[in-house]
Order: sequence, then C-alpha cells, then structure tokens
Amino acid sequence: MSKKVKVTLPKIPTVLEEGSFRDIYSDEDFTLMNCEITGETIEDIELDQPIVSKVVFRNVTFTNAMLPRVDLTDVIFDNCNLSNVNFNEGIIHRVKFIDCKLMGTDFTEANLGNVIFENSRAHFSSYVDGRLKQVEFKSTSLQSANYHGCQFTKTAFVQCDLNEVNFVQTRLNGVDISTCHFERLHVEFETLEGCVVSQEQAIGFAKLLGLTVADK
Repeated sequence: MSKKVKVTLPKIPTVLEEGSFRDIYSDEDFTLMNCEITGETIEDIELDQPIVSKVVFRNVTFTNAMLPRVDLTDVIFDNCNLSNVNFNEGIIHRVKFIDCKLMGTDFTEANLGNVIFENSRAHFSSYVDGRLKQVEFKSTSLQSANYHGCQFTKTAFVQCDLNEVNFVQTRLNGVDISTCHFERLHVEFETLEGCVVSQEQAIGFAKLLGLTVADK
C-alpha cells in the first residue's frame, strides 16, 4: 500500500491587494508579487522568464499566453482557464490549480515541486521530460496527457481519468494509480515495476502481456 504524498501548500499572505496582470510590465524583471487578480482576461502575452510569487488568480482566463521559463512560487489558480498556456522549462513550486481548465497546457521540461492539481480538466496537457516531485493530481481528467520521459518522485494520481495517457520512458516505481480510471495506457512494461495498481488493473495489465487469467 502506498504512502500518501505530502504536498506543502502555497504560502499566501492573509491580506492581498487587488492587482492586475498588467502590473508585471511595471517591473523591468517582469515580476508580479503579493496580489489577488480576479475576473481578468489576459490575452496575447509573451514573456520570457517572468516571476510570479504570492499571487492568487481567481476566475482569470489566459488566451494565447507564452510564458516560457516562468518562475511560479506560492501561487493559487482558482477556477482559471489556462488552456494552451506555454510554461516550458518553468519552475513551479508550491502552486495549486483548483477547478481549472488546463487543456493542452504545456509544462514540457518544467520542474514541478509541491504542486496540486485538483478537480481540473487537463486533457492533452504535456509534461514531457519534466521533473515532478511531491505532486498530486486529484479528481482531475488527464485524458491523452503526455508524461513521456518524466521523472516522478513522490507523485500520486488520485481518482483521475488517465485514459490514453502516455507514460512511455517514464518509470512508475512508487506511483499510485490504483484509484484511477483508464481503458488504455501507453506504457512500457519494464517501467511498470513498483507501480501501485488495483487488482482489477493488474488483471488488465496481465491480459495485455498475453497471460490468461483463470477464474477460481
């Protein structure tokens, strides 16, 4: 039986001033800190290595957003639309995505530490060659998400839809998918060693190996 992943939550000040994402342009290093942004639509932005710290986004929509090498620390995204946002090579630490749309969001080669994805839709999201440490995906739909070449450390999937997810060249030792639903995974059997699965899932993998499972 797997141990529960302990994720450190974002450290957010009790009182935050109302802000706008446009405030990031006021700083020559493209830094945004200590504010809450609500109900804003952020369109057609392209910033390399912006820094966002101690910020809460509520009901915010990002459209055509390119934020490669972003540094997100102590950030909450609550009911936000981040579909197709580019977070390539980002550093994402103590961040929570709750009730968010992350369709096609790109975390390629990103470092994710102490991150929670909860009750979100993340179909076709990409984490290719990423490093995920103390990350929990909870009640999140990850259909056709791509984890090719990822490094998982203390990462868990809890009651998620993993149908058609790509885990090729990704070791799943210690990763718990036992409460998740899927009809098909893209996975190599040599990397499944140590993965925590349910009895029903184990039978399914056995059948894919060509074994005949006898009823007692």
